[in-house]
Amino acid sequence: MFWWIAIIVAVALIFVYYFNKFVILGNRIDNSLAQIDVQLRKRAELVPNLVNVVKGYVKHESAMIHKVTEARKALLGAKGIVGKMKAGNQLETALKSIFALAENYPQLKANENFGKLQEELSAIEDKIAYARQFYNDSVLDYNNSTKTFPAVIFAALYRAKEKEFLQLPEAKRAVPKVSFE
Repeated sequence: MFWWIAIIVAVALIFVYYFNKFVILGNRIDNSLAQIDVQLRKRAELVPNLVNVVKGYVKHESAMIHKVTEARKALLGAKGIVGKMKAGNQLETALKSIFALAENYPQLKANENFGKLQEELSAIEDKIAYARQFYNDSVLDYNNSTKTFPAVIFAALYRAKEKEFLQLPEAKRAVPKVSFE
């Protein structure tokens, strides 16, 4: 009789363990998405300051400034992780054009505020990259748990579905061209 109670308790503990495991891994994924969102919003909040500094130096480059402003607006209005990632990539591309523009305006490049904003944005880009990596690592842990034995049995029981990794856009996968012409 005692053995049956011990077996029932052991089985119940296994069910609880795997349930908690999927909850914890799912929460880790949700948290990492929230961290990505926080960093994307920080980047978007710095953009108006950057645009104002640039406007003072390059008044005739309004199309580029407009592109950055629109990309920021798209990021702030984006819904869902796919929309936010797409808008974030558009903003990143627009910001790169602003930084490239600074090469043509030495007074802008030497501006202390521009330099500080550029450093802050660079630090945020590093944090975004880390948050994306953490998200993908969390998804890997979760997906491994849904496919390995005996967790696969509990994953089916708890309807734990495989999660998708964040993917880089095709444009970022291309090998950069280096030329010394």
